[in-house]
Amino acid sequence: MKLFKASTFAAILPIAMTVLAGIGITHAAPKDAAASYQITSPDGKLAVDFHLDAEGAPQYRIARAGQPVLGESDLGLVRDDADFSKKLSLLGSSKVELVEDNYEILTAKRRSNHYAAQRQVFHLAAAGGEKMDVVFQVSNDGVAFRYGFPGSDSVVRRLSEERSSFHFLPETRAWMQPMSVAKTGWARTNPSYEEYYQKDVAVGTPSPTGAGWVYPALFRAGDTWLLVSESGLSRGYCATRLRPEVADGEYRVGFPDPRENLLGGPVNPESKLPWVTPWRVIAIGSLKNVTESMLGVDLAPAAKHPATPAVEPGKAAWSWPLMGDDKTVYDVQKRFVDYAVDMKWRYCLIDAQWDTQIGYDKMKELADDAKGKGVKILVWYNSNGNWNDAYQTPKNRMATHEARIQEFDRLKAMGIAGMKIDFFGGDGQSMIGYYLDLLEDAEPYGFLINFHGATLPRGLQRTYPHLMTVEAIRGQEFITFEQKNADEQATHAAMLPFTRNVFDPMDFTPMVLDHMSRVKRRTSSAFELAEAVLFTSGIQHYAEIPEGMAKAPEDVRELLKRIPSVWEDSRFLDGFPGRYVAMARKGGGHWYLCGINAEKTERKVTLDLNELSAGKSGHLITDGAGENLSFRSETVTPVDGKLELTIRPNGGFVVVMD
Repeated sequence: MKLFKASTFAAILPIAMTVLAGIGITHAAPKDAAASYQITSPDGKLAVDFHLDAEGAPQYRIARAGQPVLGESDLGLVRDDADFSKKLSLLGSSKVELVEDNYEILTAKRRSNHYAAQRQVFHLAAAGGEKMDVVFQVSNDGVAFRYGFPGSDSVVRRLSEERSSFHFLPETRAWMQPMSVAKTGWARTNPSYEEYYQKDVAVGTPSPTGAGWVYPALFRAGDTWLLVSESGLSRGYCATRLRPEVADGEYRVGFPDPRENLLGGPVNPESKLPWVTPWRVIAIGSLKNVTESMLGVDLAPAAKHPATPAVEPGKAAWSWPLMGDDKTVYDVQKRFVDYAVDMKWRYCLIDAQWDTQIGYDKMKELADDAKGKGVKILVWYNSNGNWNDAYQTPKNRMATHEARIQEFDRLKAMGIAGMKIDFFGGDGQSMIGYYLDLLEDAEPYGFLINFHGATLPRGLQRTYPHLMTVEAIRGQEFITFEQKNADEQATHAAMLPFTRNVFDPMDFTPMVLDHMSRVKRRTSSAFELAEAVLFTSGIQHYAEIPEGMAKAPEDVRELLKRIPSVWEDSRFLDGFPGRYVAMARKGGGHWYLCGINAEKTERKVTLDLNELSAGKSGHLITDGAGENLSFRSETVTPVDGKLELTIRPNGGFVVVMD
């Protein structure tokens, strides 16, 4: 087992080397000793040790408050012309420097953000002299590293393997979503990041699909939580996952299935020099620290162009989840435009088959009608191509630049505000390039983008502010399909604030307050209502239809009219992954408290609101005595800044603080 070695900490030379690095002296590695370098977070609580082992393999480990939380883990890449995973020499390192960034983002859980980290770069050489840099940045909420190949030439290099690993300590527990197998599922549309999480399992538990695990992946080592993901995805790399093979609790970064490509394009990373990889991200701390972290967004590249006035987060009316393809017709969609008007929502999404069941001319008429009422129209597209068998239209209008521009010109003239693009083909480098092509071609038109049947965005919403949301989750539509999904909903929903929705907007399409025709809902109406605040998405598409909404109490409807579309701040109040969660989100001058209980017994929670500077009282909406559309409302007043609530099994609550 390779964990922390006492000899490393005892060696005098590594300490001296670290001191020299801290004051800006670059140095070469000694030939007869393995130098170890330590980078700490600004608050000194997190520490990363980097070194080359006796075989010249780069490795790192992480401690929190002086205690190990991640054991000796591997670094490195294998390129077609050089092996950067072993027999390396350390040419030198940069000084440790503080890097800082301040930015705003409208599609996240916190609008204004400050990032500060200690940064150090290690310059390595392979046996043949080829060079690679390893960059570490350590912030108060986690550790990130990436690789860079310096130089400049016209030769395209290709990576066959990434050796980066995360070596968890014995007894570490995991909450992870299996990666689906490429070309499986309905119409061969996998992978789409739509599996259920394995909850509170031992590290090393086999992936049930055999295809590995998706990001973000959550781990607990003692009282420390670690959330592993990646950020800063570009054209020079594929999206990765954790590989299925695990030895001694050590997970490795894996490349996609060879079938996950765009029309025969590359899957594994390939590029000319210079070449920089995405960040490997590990948020670290208490469960509160990790759940509140923005690290996966902090590390994404800043927007190439500032957000235009067209980038307006909002809520959307949407008929498809409860009514299906057959109701994508003019009269029904006009009714949903009026529904959006009544609910004071900004958007109405028109889903698949609109091109044949409504038509372009009538769609323009619908968009004109909506515009006159203050509502904007979004339309659905099939991403098309030969990577799956999804048949819904419009199809064959997105896969090439020429086809996109022709379609975008037409949509702009019709007054369309944006599009939902569905059924992508995986994580290969060429497929990632396709996502970026869509975003870059749509940007000059001011179109808002929503990707479905898609990969995790990995911070792309910061780089491209018009990327409003991405599915990449088993969402509300699955609950309407069959009973077993409805049976899983409560524990699944209680996982998401700790995993999928920590960094990136999530188009779960929540909330059915009334009944579902094909299944019996297992969650209460107050649970469903709480999801409207609990889940964050640049555009929140609600699944409830006008008939169900009309049955809801007046204060429920009023709440859904006033929920902010941009959150100024978010705080974790209480919870445990897959069991229950309570969050506070601030917007429009109010704090919105929300919570759900996925357990079979009622749960009493005491919410400490002292850090919120909230009002003296609040309006509580929670479960009534009945089932569908059964609510209870009352005024609640915290005592000494603490609010005590009881959440019924599979129930929920929302409190708006005055």
